[in-house]
Amino acid sequence: MKVVIPVAGVGARLRPHTYALPKVLLNVAGKPILAHILDELINYGISDATIITGYMGDLIEDFITQKYKNLKVDFIEQKEMLGLGHAIWTGIDTYKKNEPLLITLGDTIFDVDLKQIFNSNTSSIGVKWVDDPQRFGVVIMDEENKNTVKRFVEKPETLISNLAIVGLYYIHNPNLLMYALNKLINNDIRTKNEYQLTDALQIMIDEGEVFKTFPVEGWYDCGKHETILSTNQHLLEKYPAQNDIPGSVIIPPVYISEDATIKNSIIGPYTSVAGGTIIKESIIKNSIISYKAIVKKSLLTDSIIGNEAEVYGKLNKMNIGNSSTLELE
Repeated sequence: MKVVIPVAGVGARLRPHTYALPKVLLNVAGKPILAHILDELINYGISDATIITGYMGDLIEDFITQKYKNLKVDFIEQKEMLGLGHAIWTGIDTYKKNEPLLITLGDTIFDVDLKQIFNSNTSSIGVKWVDDPQRFGVVIMDEENKNTVKRFVEKPETLISNLAIVGLYYIHNPNLLMYALNKLINNDIRTKNEYQLTDALQIMIDEGEVFKTFPVEGWYDCGKHETILSTNQHLLEKYPAQNDIPGSVIIPPVYISEDATIKNSIIGPYTSVAGGTIIKESIIKNSIISYKAIVKKSLLTDSIIGNEAEVYGKLNKMNIGNSSTLELE
């Protein structure tokens, strides 16, 4: 099976961090978002991927080729941001007509057992009940066959379904998906001025494809500052207890890299500290401290400190990007 991961977005809602890094390489719970996704898929035995790149795609390609040497990867550039359907279409030449596809978004981490889905002979869509479905694509179920999708609708303006599509798609019939994507592009079929994957899936239904759904309760969005911190919390709760650090207080759950330096500080709860980081005489909770950052004599909460950023002084909440220096007296 091949997995398709679109990672072309600019991550505007995560600035200033995405001025220097694509959002899928931002650190959460000890490693980049994309690493959480790839590690989980590799655990399922997936060894073939198509990565749809765009913004800072060279950094993504370098990361994957250096860290995942046993993963066969086709890197395809999406030169224009024309929607998720267009992103999947750009990689169409790398798909096999008779081999199932798994499509998963590059900025969302899932906690779901996919074994049963992979063993089925039916296309399936991951869904979750949400109170405000207007921000998402949704599914409308067939009234006669309760577990069969009747329609896909992208970001409905009125309440027609509370079942949001979470960005996890198992395509049993990729040949029909390829037909549907080509029909979208060749006939310039757009919704909200973009080529939507939901429209391609609807074409598949109209051509006779059956789509089932499966629930995804562990759905962790990494698209905004507050959601990436929330995702950091959920992931850290799965980590084993951190070893004590002499001279400092560690309040779990936390992740602290073995090559981070912590002195005379209180770390946690819900804090991840990446490799090469130096923290001295500080109190940090519910925060992400990224690679080679320096924090001294600071009080931080609900904060994200970028790679190689430096923070000195007394603060309460901070969102500082890569290679920045902030000093307060």
